[in-house]
Amino acid sequence: MTLAFAVTGQGPPLVLVPWVPFSNLQMEYGNPVMRQVYDQLATRVTLVQYDGRGTGHSQRDVVDLTLGAMLADLEAVVDQAGFGQFSLLGQYSSCAHALAYAARHPERVRRLVLFGGSARTWDVMSANQTQALLSLIEKDWSVFADTAAHQWMGWAAGEAGRATAEAFRQAVTPQVARETLQAASATDVTAELARVQAPTLVVHRRDAPQVPMEVSRSLANSLPHGRLVILDGERPHLFLEDSDRAVRMLLDFFCDGLEPGGASQASAEPTRPHRARPSGSELSGRELEVLRLLAGGESNAQIARRLRLSPHTVERHVTNIYRKINARGRADATAYALRHGLA
Repeated sequence: MTLAFAVTGQGPPLVLVPWVPFSNLQMEYGNPVMRQVYDQLATRVTLVQYDGRGTGHSQRDVVDLTLGAMLADLEAVVDQAGFGQFSLLGQYSSCAHALAYAARHPERVRRLVLFGGSARTWDVMSANQTQALLSLIEKDWSVFADTAAHQWMGWAAGEAGRATAEAFRQAVTPQVARETLQAASATDVTAELARVQAPTLVVHRRDAPQVPMEVSRSLANSLPHGRLVILDGERPHLFLEDSDRAVRMLLDFFCDGLEPGGASQASAEPTRPHRARPSGSELSGRELEVLRLLAGGESNAQIARRLRLSPHTVERHVTNIYRKINARGRADATAYALRHGLA
C-alpha cells in the first residue's frame, strides 16, 4: 500500500486526517484559500497531510476500506514522518478515524479537533440533504462532483467551484467513492469514546444545515475532555468562512492548549436557515412537493402513493418541473433542489 503525504512547517506536529473519499492534496493546494490556510498553520505547527487510500495520489486499486485499514494508514504516515506524539484534525467522515486512533493510542495523541463528524458516521450522513447529494453518485457522477464542490465552497464560487468539481472527479473513481461512503456509513466508534484522553474541541457551524447541532453537542458531551465550540456561519466547511479566526483558534489550541472563550456556547440554538421559494422557476406548490420527494430518492410510484395522486399526474408534474428548471433528468433536478435548499 502506497500513500502520498507531505510534511511542511515547524512546531508541534498536527496531522490532518484525510476526508475520504475526496482527499486530494494537489486540489487543496491549488485552492488559494486553502493554500493560505495551510501556510498560516505551518508557521507554528509541523503540518502532516496525506491522501487517503484510493484517493488523490495514493494507491488507487484498493479493496480494504474498513476502519482498521484507515487507522493503519494513519499510523504508517506518522511513523514514516518520525513523530512520537502529535495532534489530530478530523473532518467529516475522518472524525471517526481520529477518535478511534486517539482511543487506541492515548499516549500518542496530544489534542483533537473535530469538525462536521460524529462517532457514528451515519448520524451525519442520514440527513435528507446529504442523502440527496450522495444519490447523485449513482445518477450522474459529473453532476455529483459539481454539486458537491459548490455546496462545499458556496454556490457563488464560480471558476473556483468548477475547478474544485474537476478535482473531485479526478480524486477518486465513482466505484471507490461509493464503496468508501458505504464503509463510512457503517462506522461506529461510540464504544471507544470513554478511552479518548486527549483534550478535544468539537467545532460546529451555527447555521450549517448538514449536521444537526445535537449531533455535535452529543459528541462533545460523550468525550471525557470534550468541548463544543460554535462558530458563526452556514458553510459546511471549517475554513471557507472567517478562515483567519478558525486558524487562530487551531493554533492557540494545538500549540498552547488555549481553548476559545466566548465562541463556545453549548446551550445556544442554531438559527434555522430560511428556505426561500426558488426565484424564477415558477414552480407551483405541488411541483415543489414533488421535487423535494424526487430529490429524496423516491420513485414516481412512491411519490404518487405519498401524495395520493395518480402515477400519470406525478409524471405530468415531473415533466413540468424538468421543463421549468431546465433539467435533463433526476440528477439535474436533485442538484437544483440542493442548490435552492429544497432537499
